[in-house]
Amino acid sequence: MNRVAVTGLGVVTPLGNTLEAYRQGLLEGRSGVSTLSLFAADALPSRIAGQCTLPQFCFKDRKVDFALQAARAAVDHANRSGEGLARCYAPHERGISMGVGLELLNMPDLIRYAASGGSGPDLPGADFLQTPGDWCVRQMARFFPAGQPASIHVSACAAGTDAIGDAYGRIARGRARIMLAGGADSMLNPLGLGGFCKLNALSTRNAEPARASRPFDRSRDGFVLGEGAAVLVLEAWDGAIRRGAEIFAEVLGYGTALDAGSISEPDPAGSGAARAMQRALAQANLRPCDISYVNAHGTATPKNDPAETRAIKSVFGDHAYALPVSSTKSMIGHLISAAGAVEAAAAILCAGAGMVHPTINLVHPDPECDLDYVPETARPAHIRYFMSNSFAFGGMNASLVFRNGRS
Repeated sequence: MNRVAVTGLGVVTPLGNTLEAYRQGLLEGRSGVSTLSLFAADALPSRIAGQCTLPQFCFKDRKVDFALQAARAAVDHANRSGEGLARCYAPHERGISMGVGLELLNMPDLIRYAASGGSGPDLPGADFLQTPGDWCVRQMARFFPAGQPASIHVSACAAGTDAIGDAYGRIARGRARIMLAGGADSMLNPLGLGGFCKLNALSTRNAEPARASRPFDRSRDGFVLGEGAAVLVLEAWDGAIRRGAEIFAEVLGYGTALDAGSISEPDPAGSGAARAMQRALAQANLRPCDISYVNAHGTATPKNDPAETRAIKSVFGDHAYALPVSSTKSMIGHLISAAGAVEAAAAILCAGAGMVHPTINLVHPDPECDLDYVPETARPAHIRYFMSNSFAFGGMNASLVFRNGRS
């Protein structure tokens, strides 16, 4: 098995679109959640979100612009040290693996279609859906030619983590030498937000958006929907060393498990989540006590947080109580298919700075959630090995284990 290095990162987040802005916002414990401004949501129970901004948008579907921005930034970041990627890797050695959001009908198109009586003569077929599932990857390949087959992951909230895990596996097994891997999503549209409202999954704390996402707090009332993207550059370790690249982290293990207990609720015991973590640790050849930080899925839903707590306890035993665990979603909301990638980037950036970012809005801990969730304030920590978790609708669970490149 080849070792796999992380040599570049790019992000688009509700806290900013540069690595420094994102890391600084996380360590300051700043919320990127605000009143939704993309469309009129007055009739919906939840009217808040973690929104992103870009200088301009080129595509109807926001996640495509997010993916391209993050991918270009990741490649630029990787090129800042050592010999450039383009000179070191031929197209047949390159691949792209992305978690992407659902293909939803575009609301204005849907209204025009209905008004036309179903004929829709002025609606090209390719425009009717917001974006074909492979559009992000096709656009990324225009500036990063990749001869390897592209991977597109649609495993809901685990998609970004699955995309990184897939890229890791391809490089580790010698099928590719370099991969762009991550996730991009935006469900901040009437159908996306309305759908989650119908599931009663979202916080309705509309009067105080910055305080709405409250993972592990007993007053939590659901997650806050967010949007954005993150892309990591993964390279074969020997190639990264040969070209003189700076290494920010090493991917050591990836684990998945399906519990399929419910389409929209986790297994109460967290059995699938526990198996994913155990498999990631086994692949990394690490013991539970070797892990010094966990970036939690931490959605702030009444059922996820206790289930994740039980899963962590079952995997880490007594060490769970000495283990800092924090939720990035407390500050940026839930980015769905982008969540795993954006949160892995958060863990890498903060570990590299020798810090654990906080879980903000954790004022009154739920008695069922009795671990060290780093409430409200970041803290210094020596982090050598760390884990990032994503546990999705439908029982799709995924975990990644990293080694800190600065340790």
